[in-house]
Amino acid sequence: MPAHPVILAIETSCDESAAAVCDANGHILASRISSQIPEHQPYGGVVPELASRNHMTRLRPVTEAVLADAGLQLADIDAFAATAGPGLASSLLVGTSAAKALALACHKPFLAINHLEGHLLSPFISHPNGVQPGVALIASGGHTLLISLIAPRHYQILGSTRDDAAGEAFDKAGKMLGLPYPGGPQIEKLARSGNPSAFAFPRPMIDSSDHSFSFSGLKTSLLYLLPQIAGTLPGTLPDLCASFQQAITDILVSKTIRAAKALHAASISLSGGVSCNQHLRESFSKACQQARLPFHCASPQHSTDNAAMIAFAALHHLLAGASSPLEADIDPNLTFAPP
Repeated sequence: MPAHPVILAIETSCDESAAAVCDANGHILASRISSQIPEHQPYGGVVPELASRNHMTRLRPVTEAVLADAGLQLADIDAFAATAGPGLASSLLVGTSAAKALALACHKPFLAINHLEGHLLSPFISHPNGVQPGVALIASGGHTLLISLIAPRHYQILGSTRDDAAGEAFDKAGKMLGLPYPGGPQIEKLARSGNPSAFAFPRPMIDSSDHSFSFSGLKTSLLYLLPQIAGTLPGTLPDLCASFQQAITDILVSKTIRAAKALHAASISLSGGVSCNQHLRESFSKACQQARLPFHCASPQHSTDNAAMIAFAALHHLLAGASSPLEADIDPNLTFAPP
């Protein structure tokens, strides 16, 4: 392996076709994302077959554009990486097949990367002191995880959701409210002009003694509430969104702060698509300041699915001397665990 390796990574776990190049210092030299939201919006969610078809037509131009942006040729790449799971099987196959083909053609190593590890490390992309230890929360459409981040490749799961993920609750609530897909950003937009105390939504498991989460009950409470206030919609929609958003925020912030205090953690980090929610970011920042804990949050461009975080995670594996066989298979249900 070269002393200063350059990695090209591909991310196609769901409906984003993404590629990025990372240098040996963890700096992202170039990153591009081709979003499919407009294509899936009419269906109210991601259609797996449509997503994989779009990946096949978009991935090559995205990858070529990233290399051009970085001023590099394929011969300059020292290793190729791709998301191996979790995600949609047909989408994962497109990205991993492309990365494996490039690795084979260029006689370079291939690295199969866990999508969740990418999210976990994303707050530390371009951080001057690298990856910092502490308690990490990953909040996305498919996952809500509390993790003890000891160092790259050294993690311990503290707790996860027992049912819906936080992002899933946002999107399902948006669908119930008749909002365009994806529902999370629409709820945040409406919540800005709403009263977060207008509706008394429950905070499931907020006081539980463990580090687990549950959001299905919160979603169900909204379902039962809607017929009761049907006559006041859409006038109360901002208040409804603000109250629902506040309930999720309170749960995530409270349980993360409690876990950090219990473990005497050195810091708190936040990542995943839900971390794009500005209200959540501000609430975490304020709570961490009060608890006198450093707070690290993934930048908005590295919060949703992206290849920069996959390249960054792959770099830490490559520097540790790890790589993956070309026979390595995808795993749509891949769980999060240290190597």
